[in-house]
Amino acid sequence: MSKNNSNIRVVVTGLGVVAPNGVGLPAFSNALKKGISGIRFFPQLKTLHFSCQIGGMPQIAEALKKNYFTELQLKNFNSSGILYGVMAGLDAWKHAGLGINKGDVDFDSGTVFGVGTLGVDKFRESIHFIDAGKTRRLGSTTVQQTMSSGVSAYLGGILGLGNIVTSNSSACSTGTEAIIMAYERIKSGKAKRILAGSTSDGGPYVWAGFDALRILPYNYNENPTCASQPMSVNACGFVPGCGAGALVLETLESAQKRDATIYAEIIGTAVNSGGQRNGGSMTAPNAIAVQQCIREALLDAEIQGTAIDAINGHLTATSKDVEEIASWSKALKRKGRGFPFINSLKGMVGHCLSASGSIEAVATVLQLHKQFLFPNINCEKIHPEILKIIDSECIPKQQKNVPLNIIAKASFGFGDVNACIIFKKKN
Repeated sequence: MSKNNSNIRVVVTGLGVVAPNGVGLPAFSNALKKGISGIRFFPQLKTLHFSCQIGGMPQIAEALKKNYFTELQLKNFNSSGILYGVMAGLDAWKHAGLGINKGDVDFDSGTVFGVGTLGVDKFRESIHFIDAGKTRRLGSTTVQQTMSSGVSAYLGGILGLGNIVTSNSSACSTGTEAIIMAYERIKSGKAKRILAGSTSDGGPYVWAGFDALRILPYNYNENPTCASQPMSVNACGFVPGCGAGALVLETLESAQKRDATIYAEIIGTAVNSGGQRNGGSMTAPNAIAVQQCIREALLDAEIQGTAIDAINGHLTATSKDVEEIASWSKALKRKGRGFPFINSLKGMVGHCLSASGSIEAVATVLQLHKQFLFPNINCEKIHPEILKIIDSECIPKQQKNVPLNIIAKASFGFGDVNACIIFKKKN
């Protein structure tokens, strides 16, 4: 694949996040630096006889919702995914110094806001009414709360966006892919700014399938903050999570014209699929495709693997962590002490599914902007197979203040789909 010849530069001017360990940018940033976990025990999961009775879910006060929705919108509202996405999206828009358009449609601005499962609780509530023959009690907002593009439609309407308004869905790669889709539209000259991000519902009706697959940790119900252990020898499955992350992407020219703060620049991206071949499947990545995705992102950025200062990995606290480290090593042609720093947010928030890429991208940009690396909590004993590839010093266990110029962020999703973004510090 060849480098995009467009001279348009794309920068990040706004961030918003609703995460299990912090709702809003200040709380999330503080949790990152201090290594605060947002994973907790849920009595409901115990009552429902889940093996894994813990998860990562944002804690949102009822009063806070009124800062984002009208009383009419909140009537019969029961979609946590839309709630998370609208909160993160509006916070990112405000953080970028952009106002809510009360007049004409803004045809220069749009949104690509990804979803996985959306409106699950609303679906469950609706099924109860339908089965009881009470269809008229569903309410007027049932469709918009359960359609896959519900979150982008809400954001588009609130902000008056007239450019692309859509929702992508690509399993665990959704958030990273949404940012790439936004980047490509701006790069092509078809938009000046895009609100990019993703959201995910949570709770028993989303997490049950993973519990049934027996890929969640079941022996940490009484010690939830220690359960998610990416890159650890004791890793025993991912902790399910939910939430939303959002970034405002904008042309450098537009950002400079309005004197906006620039938090990072995107200099390269790549998406691909392993085709569920060569060891890839619905649940496992094709390592060859993972490496190809990373290499294509480097090619698009016109840099060598040696230019990467740090990696924010997918790293889910499963057996695939070793394979992921090996793929990074081969793609970057770096190993031992020469490997970049690497960290995984999932130790603090669990695996937020379709929201994981966007929440982790917010964390990546914060690290670049504030020049620090967040710690890999619960990784006291690194997996020995990982230590055969990279040095232990590459996996920070405490907050580390280091010069950072370029960080790679990648996500690898169910269905054997991959996405990688190269972020660069503002010049």
